[in-house]
Amino acid sequence: MPKAVVCRELGPPEALRLEEFERKALKPGEVRVAIRAAGINFPDILMCAGEYQLKPELPFIPGVEAAGDVIEIGEGVGDVKVGDRVIVKLRFGAYAEEVAVAASQLTPMPPNFDYAEAATYLAGHGTAWHGLVDRGQLKPGEVLLVHGAAGGVGLAAVELGKYLGATVIAAASSEEKLAVARARGADHGILYGAEPFRDAVKRITQGRGADVVFDPVGGEIFEQSVRCINWGARLLVVGFTGGIGLARTNLILMKGASVIGVRAGEAVRRDPALGERRIAALLDLAAKGVLRPNVSHRLPLAQWAQGMRLLIERRAIGRVALLP
Repeated sequence: MPKAVVCRELGPPEALRLEEFERKALKPGEVRVAIRAAGINFPDILMCAGEYQLKPELPFIPGVEAAGDVIEIGEGVGDVKVGDRVIVKLRFGAYAEEVAVAASQLTPMPPNFDYAEAATYLAGHGTAWHGLVDRGQLKPGEVLLVHGAAGGVGLAAVELGKYLGATVIAAASSEEKLAVARARGADHGILYGAEPFRDAVKRITQGRGADVVFDPVGGEIFEQSVRCINWGARLLVVGFTGGIGLARTNLILMKGASVIGVRAGEAVRRDPALGERRIAALLDLAAKGVLRPNVSHRLPLAQWAQGMRLLIERRAIGRVALLP
């Protein structure tokens, strides 16, 4: 019987359990995928703690993205065949040895990616694309400030921002993380704690400030970002790993700025065509070698708690993958 990491009670990663589960017959339109890698994302951690906007009924299997091989096809599936290497898009269920999903939830793997890279690509880079392209409308020549620049989503934003022609300022908590961000395209690096980042941004931009701020951190980081923006800036609220930030509306008004929420998954659920265009663009850039996730840790499925802790303690650089 296949195994999966199961959340039976809300709490920390250590409260999850590795259990066997019964394989169910496929419904019409479904396929079965043997999972070779599953990406760990911050929403997985929040979901298991009961702190995410989506609250699955208990018990559930966490994990929003995976990659693997198609091993069985149900009735009515015509465009997928056994042996296809695919990315699986889920709302939860990826921390498992196999999964049964609708064929519409599959995307072909980029041919130059391994399973861990494929399993950690679309969520992070999809969020970066939705933020910078769909919501922030980043233009060539603009200044992009990326917070948490060595995290999975932050590093994707650095990479994509450089491709889009921006001057990219990466902010991170260690020189090691900044070195990776520079290798992925950052023009400038700011080390948190070395100097106030708002002063560093003003120095780097000669007082102009950032045109777009990509912020998956929130809290004090967001509040200080408002103090180093250019006229007409767009502040992209991507996450709140550092707490909930408060916007000083007088500063937003004085700079003619916009505070914009970024919810890549919900945007696609409301407008599927938006997701189709995004995935097509990301697959094209992956095949060309322009974009590629940085997988800093690859762990066996049984080490899910250690993997999730890497994100909680901000020790991952880029992405973490579980390998069933």
